Amino acid sequence: MTRLFRSIAFLEGISYLVLFANMLIVKPNDLTLYKTLLFPIGMTHGLLFIAYVYLAFAIKTQQQWTWRDLGWIQIASLLPFGTFVMEKKYF
Repeated sequence: MTRLFRSIAFLEGISYLVLFANMLIVKPNDLTLYKTLLFPIGMTHGLLFIAYVYLAFAIKTQQQWTWRDLGWIQIASLLPFGTFVMEKKYF
């Protein structure tokens, strides 16, 4: 379960950065391409985010995290590069 969580955390972080790249790089240059890419990237990121949050709660007792640790892990999912930093700290 821990390996699955680490994989989801990594993929969630990548999808977050791809979503930002679409917004910051593609949108100013090609609005049509931006709109075309927004739904699949956004949906993928949304599903990975939900899986990340769910799995974090699911493995809380297995990893013996305190509620404070779980809170920081959840906050990491909201920050760019947060999931990568979280992985280094907690795994």
